[in-house]
Amino acid sequence: MEFQGKMQTILCLSFVTLFSLVGLLCAEIDGSPNIVLEEVHVGVILDMGSSEGKIILSCISTALSDFYHLHNNYSTRVILHTRDSKGKALHALSAALNLLDKIKVEAIIGAQTKMEANLLAELGEEAKVPVLSLSGLRTSPFGAPGEYPFFVEITQDETSQVTAISGLIEMFKWRDVILLYENTDYGRDIIPFFINSIEEANVTIVYKSCIAASSADEQIIEELRNLTKLKTAVFVVHVSHFLVPRLFLNAKKLGLLSEGYAWIMTSTSMNFLHFSMDPSVIESTQGVLGLKSYTPASTRLHNLTSRLRRIFYMQDPNIEVSAVIPDGTTWALAEAVERTWTSTGLNLVNLNNITSSKHGLLLLQEILQTRFKGLSGEEIQYPNGKLVSTAIEIVNVIGKGERRVGLWPCEEKHTRDSYPLNSRRNLLSTNDLETIIWPGGSSTIPRGSKMQLSNSSKIKLRVGVPVRIGFNELVHMKHDNQTNRTYFTGFCIDVFEAAIRALPYEVNYTFIPFPIGINESYNDIVYQVFLQTFDAVVGDTTITSERSQNVCFTIPYTDLGVGMLVSNENEDMWFFLKPLSADLWITTAVFFILTGFVVWVIERPVNPEFQGTHSQQIGTILCYAFSTLVYAHREKLLNNLAKFVVIIWVFAVLILTSSYTATLTSIMTVNQIQVNSRVNIGYHSLISRQGVANIKFKSSYKTVEEYALALSRGSKHGGVSAIVDEVPYIKIFLGHYPTGYSMINPESTTNGFGFVFPKGSNLVHDMSMQIQQMREEGKLIEMEKVWFHKGTIPMFDNTNSDPNTLNFHTFRGLFLITGVSSAFALFIFIIFPLKEKWYAVKKFRFRYRVREKLQRVRKFFSHKVSNENEENQ
Repeated sequence: MEFQGKMQTILCLSFVTLFSLVGLLCAEIDGSPNIVLEEVHVGVILDMGSSEGKIILSCISTALSDFYHLHNNYSTRVILHTRDSKGKALHALSAALNLLDKIKVEAIIGAQTKMEANLLAELGEEAKVPVLSLSGLRTSPFGAPGEYPFFVEITQDETSQVTAISGLIEMFKWRDVILLYENTDYGRDIIPFFINSIEEANVTIVYKSCIAASSADEQIIEELRNLTKLKTAVFVVHVSHFLVPRLFLNAKKLGLLSEGYAWIMTSTSMNFLHFSMDPSVIESTQGVLGLKSYTPASTRLHNLTSRLRRIFYMQDPNIEVSAVIPDGTTWALAEAVERTWTSTGLNLVNLNNITSSKHGLLLLQEILQTRFKGLSGEEIQYPNGKLVSTAIEIVNVIGKGERRVGLWPCEEKHTRDSYPLNSRRNLLSTNDLETIIWPGGSSTIPRGSKMQLSNSSKIKLRVGVPVRIGFNELVHMKHDNQTNRTYFTGFCIDVFEAAIRALPYEVNYTFIPFPIGINESYNDIVYQVFLQTFDAVVGDTTITSERSQNVCFTIPYTDLGVGMLVSNENEDMWFFLKPLSADLWITTAVFFILTGFVVWVIERPVNPEFQGTHSQQIGTILCYAFSTLVYAHREKLLNNLAKFVVIIWVFAVLILTSSYTATLTSIMTVNQIQVNSRVNIGYHSLISRQGVANIKFKSSYKTVEEYALALSRGSKHGGVSAIVDEVPYIKIFLGHYPTGYSMINPESTTNGFGFVFPKGSNLVHDMSMQIQQMREEGKLIEMEKVWFHKGTIPMFDNTNSDPNTLNFHTFRGLFLITGVSSAFALFIFIIFPLKEKWYAVKKFRFRYRVREKLQRVRKFFSHKVSNENEENQ
């Protein structure tokens, strides 16, 4: 814990004092008379027994003095009340309670350790008092952000370095690293962030070394000896500056700081340069990379650094300040106090309890809203309670100090509150950095693996190549008798050599043939890598789980899976009937006749073309119905109902003919075979039979010519109806025979071809990366076209039992529409004449009844007139 205090003390003290110089240099003394000042009490809790605590207090006091010297017209004055934490978290908590209870402080500055920070954060939240902390909280990567609103972290968040370090590792193309950290709270807290960010860059942390600050030199040496046994030569260090000297002195003795090694230190570890050190310690860290908060250079900053050196030297001659990082914490607090008390217009009053500060919330808001330029010109602000850094400085330890070699831009989202750090990095390139002098004095970027630590120890591989009869497009061996040299060609060889050439380091290799035959198999050559007879295997070696138990494969560089090779046969005289099933043919014929009959029934009463003798009318029905198949019907329709029926039926015929044409085309392209016990199937290897069930395998074929001969004979003549094989072999065959054969039913039951290396080999990852890049750039496809085929591979995906035959079930909806339409038209045709007859009968009856009534009326009046005449007479 004391280490933490010391580490961040230096930062803070330099932070605060930096801005003090602005006041001294820029203030204009106007000699105005003193005004009534209002005192605002602020607590400072530091480990006063340590030099860091004393320095921080000196910096804060100096910064306040300079601030009020510049702003002598302000009506408030910050009064500091110092308490000694004695380097203990509970002492710090007790001191904070005392300050809140007795002094009624409005803010607290302190918390040199993470444990102190957590305790004071809890107390500040209860009392509603801002806590300006020199250390971050002990939070997990998944901790909820904003848990302590009154907690303000005034030093740079250490997790912001994590992205920069992982980005550097990715930029230098290192694949493995070793992480060294101190066995303290501050050391362990950052490890989850390191693991997440480094693994996100596809880099492996091969070992995490935890070293205690109290470890003796013998224990440190023993731990470092364990690291020398690893193949990784890249180290990331996050330990206190107290542990750095012993760590690097012992590492140098063991040769871990020689040429070929790389060391990166966090800003915490880089603080060792802020103190006067033994020259041997500085010498041991030559070539180490480190991170620091970015400090723009300025003349005023240089003057202040010199001033601080003099102040600190008077307090402790052993302390040497080589650089300071400007921080406006003290000025920000003083400015916030002035704005808070002036805006409220209230006088300070003593509080009755410590649970709530009257101005705490307003003061916190003013601190968070504070934005001003520091001494170096960098803008200072604390959004979300954290110091915002514009960049991280990358330095190289050279000579007696450090040299800036580049800057890593920061983003606000790279903080522990936004974990995981999964945003894409602001990746630089090596061209953005100045020349780096690495350990050993070399300017060449270390390769990261001890396999390339010296120029004399280049990688030399004994590469086994499976040689067999057939499929020379994959691997082919040719011996030149004149030169007595053996040459290897083929697709697999080309991919291997292209990937090797693209590696960032040199790899020498020698191809050694391994005959594949009756006595030796592919499993045997793969097992030779496990026996260390070969360092690698290059060829048509399929990736399997059984083989992967002893060796490692790269990612596949060919297509995955197994396909079925068949011949396209078109010898059946009734071949044209295959697209439609029998029930569909019968249903279609019935509907042709039914449609013709319905049209005849509707048109016959009014259309002379549908009249005549019985034989003529039957001929008209059939001729008109089937002529709609080719849209050649010439009879002119007069009834709208007949036209409606024909339109629906022509639509159905269009669907049927289009489906028939498409299905017939597919059958002519691929003659569908039924894979069952009555069909012989050939195969190429035992692996190609994986995942293919319920098939009678007959023979194994090795060459393209044997494939073609067996398929041409067929099952009935001693051959096979199909050959099951891995996709690359089928592609090669179809390159030789682009017509007459096709691949059907490809299934991903195998994992493709891969290169074989021993377990733990770094070449597995590097070669896989190069294969992936070639795939993305289209180079693998170009190589396939050169070796496999020149045109398009004919394929058909057989996904069900009988995909080429259309049945009634498929078109039942279409026939339903046609039938309903015809029935509807026929119904309307019959109903309308009946309705007209009914209306005619009804009209006749109505007239008859009217006539009868009229006759009755006439008769009545006639009878009445005759009666009247008789009476008159």
